[in-house]
Amino acid sequence: MSRILVTGSTDGLGRAAADALLSAGHDVVVHARTEQRAAAVQDMTDRGAGLVLGDFTDRDAVRRIAAELDDTAPFDAVIHNVGVWSGPAVMPVNVIAPYLLTALLRGTRRHVYLSSGSHYQGHASTDGTDWTGRGPGSYADSKLFVTALAAAMARLRPESLSNAVDPGWVPTRMGGPHAPDDLELGHQTQVWLATGDDPEALTSGGYWYHRQRQQPHAAVHDRGFQDRLVHALREETGTALD
Repeated sequence: MSRILVTGSTDGLGRAAADALLSAGHDVVVHARTEQRAAAVQDMTDRGAGLVLGDFTDRDAVRRIAAELDDTAPFDAVIHNVGVWSGPAVMPVNVIAPYLLTALLRGTRRHVYLSSGSHYQGHASTDGTDWTGRGPGSYADSKLFVTALAAAMARLRPESLSNAVDPGWVPTRMGGPHAPDDLELGHQTQVWLATGDDPEALTSGGYWYHRQRQQPHAAVHDRGFQDRLVHALREETGTALD
């Protein structure tokens, strides 16, 4: 049995991953933005899942969650699922929150970050990036950044496994009802990377689509870009990754 945190667990891919993990007998902690949203995961908490509450647009809330969870047993895996498609929350939720959780949660053995095929359209520069959410953020840039963060983690913390997953364009609330990819396949790679014990699941630094390793944007494995990104996030948050 593994102990696993799934952020953004109230619907879509996060809920599917958390439910699959719980059904497989794992010790799962689900996350909801508010008490009202937590009603959507009551069926899982009734089955034994833990629950944390916090709005990931608020850095203090992310820090509080990390401190709360650090008072419990370390996680075998964190699936950084929470994300938004557009608006001012893009950078705070899609990049700052997973960075802070990565930096603050101690002893996590595996990190799985949700990327997107949109990351190929991202710009490999943090210059001028509004991390605070005062204005709309670029979804493509946010997914390039978090994919590069996953690769940086694999290099900087070799004692952990770190991977990024493109779940496909699936018909979730974010993806819309006409998205062409298979919703049933959308969460399976995350679950596999979080718990699998076959050789491929025990690799690090990959960018995955439906359990197949893919070639990401060239900047993802550029050490210079990784270092500039990690430096920018450290300066912005005042929290070091290592």
